[in-house]
Amino acid sequence: MKQLIIGGARSGKSTLATKTALTWQNLSGGKITLIVTAQPDGVIGSEMSKRIVHHQMNRPSDWDVIEAWTDLAEAIDHAQADNTLILVDCLTLWLANELMSNEGKWLAAKARLLSTVANSHCPIIMIGNEVGQGVVPMGEFNRKFVDELGWLHQHLGAVVDTVTVCIAGLPMILKSKQINSSNSL
Repeated sequence: MKQLIIGGARSGKSTLATKTALTWQNLSGGKITLIVTAQPDGVIGSEMSKRIVHHQMNRPSDWDVIEAWTDLAEAIDHAQADNTLILVDCLTLWLANELMSNEGKWLAAKARLLSTVANSHCPIIMIGNEVGQGVVPMGEFNRKFVDELGWLHQHLGAVVDTVTVCIAGLPMILKSKQINSSNSL
């Protein structure tokens, strides 16, 4: 089962992903590997460090954690193991990291991710922010970011089994593939 969960900031995406992963773990007895993409800014007490700490405090301590600021496909390949669910939090920061550090290689990184997800033998849950429903941003880089994130979500949506949008903590399923109970999330 491969799932994409999208929504705005503080919409409940991570809470839904965590609950879904824990349900899978309780049913399967498997393990969870979390791939985090937030790059610490090195400033204690900064807004980003507070967000990272919030996420750390709200996830189970027995989860394996991999930091992958770039090369997400490689991290997913590395995490694949029998009876393991992979949770990626989040695609939005990964995209920003890729565009800032490897802009010329972005399309290749995206192609590797799409192929890796499509061919994965592990269940995967990916979280991404929906940022394209507001005002068109000023600045060429900002518009490129919004466009690329929208296209990434569209392309992932085509290869995953389930797409869910979260608004006000409420999940709305946009796409759902019928599966049997032995591999359900």
